[in-house]
Amino acid sequence: MLVPEVGVVGQQRIRAARVLLIGAGGLGAPAALYLAAAGVGALGIVDFDVVDISNLQRQILHTTDGVGVSKAQSAAAAITALNPDMEVILHEERLDASNALRLLEGWDVVIDGTDNFPTRYLVGDACAMLGIPLVHGAVLHSAGQVGVFDAARGPCHRCLHPEPPPPGSVPSCAEAGVLGVLPGIIGTMQATEALKLIIGGGEPLIGRLLLLDAWGASVREIPVAKRPDCPLCGPSPAITSLETVQETCAVPDTTELERNNAMKSITAMDLRARIAAGERPGEAYTLLDVREADEIAAMPVPGAIHIPLGEVVERAGELDAGRETIVTCQGGIRSKKAIKALKAAGYTGALTNLDGGARAWYKSA
Repeated sequence: MLVPEVGVVGQQRIRAARVLLIGAGGLGAPAALYLAAAGVGALGIVDFDVVDISNLQRQILHTTDGVGVSKAQSAAAAITALNPDMEVILHEERLDASNALRLLEGWDVVIDGTDNFPTRYLVGDACAMLGIPLVHGAVLHSAGQVGVFDAARGPCHRCLHPEPPPPGSVPSCAEAGVLGVLPGIIGTMQATEALKLIIGGGEPLIGRLLLLDAWGASVREIPVAKRPDCPLCGPSPAITSLETVQETCAVPDTTELERNNAMKSITAMDLRARIAAGERPGEAYTLLDVREADEIAAMPVPGAIHIPLGEVVERAGELDAGRETIVTCQGGIRSKKAIKALKAAGYTGALTNLDGGARAWYKSA
């Protein structure tokens, strides 16, 4: 209340505000903590996932004791411990086209803490249809961005990106990695934008996108104009109902292969059983790891040979086509891409995907 831009009236507006957080992960964690500390009256959390040990370098709401616990429940415990007077409303369900409007309706501000394109577009579309300002945030490696999409006062999300990128054109959302402090910075900035929208002062990032390069210690801003031909908020919208867009980070064109049993797979438990029965990598089969060297150093799979995904086709001659090759990566996505690329290049040997990759291998120990 001592901050001149806030004052008593601003604090009362914060106390009366209802903010919905989509995702209680890297972006949602700092946003939730700071909004709770600011005294927001009601905070909604939409998240169906559970806490994993690999989340903890960035998702500061959660702890090692909470591994395996619902992220929504873990987040609620942390923020109510900080501010027991606020109302916390949990939605432990996957957001999709059938429930998005119902879950988003009635909130003053929505904060996008998602990590995938289908949910991001779904939230952007629903907010534009409901007239709710959306605080956008995104991170990758050591770069992040934040902005506000409010179709009533400026551009919507589709004014910036009318369509999601084609499948396979971006790194895997689950595997690309991020510098742990970066979601903290971007998530805190999202909380700042939400508070400005609630209080009604300052200059929210409406019509502007702020880009942060944490590694280079630089910040720049680009303007985002409202598109007169926007398919969502333009005068003649083509999008009038919600649909879940295709998963951009999924492996392209593999669904039909798997449906036709052209892509074999094996679980980590079954692979361990084969090894226990005497089938060793390099003898009964080849175990191929298509990750980068630093990933392998952090989480090696014993007995595997290393050929990075980007080199797998040109180095296919290093594989023995006369015996099975089991392909692994970090989470089982790039290995599918490697199999697809090898088949497209004419490789005739038997190829099997390790479901869940190195993560599943270590969890099965």
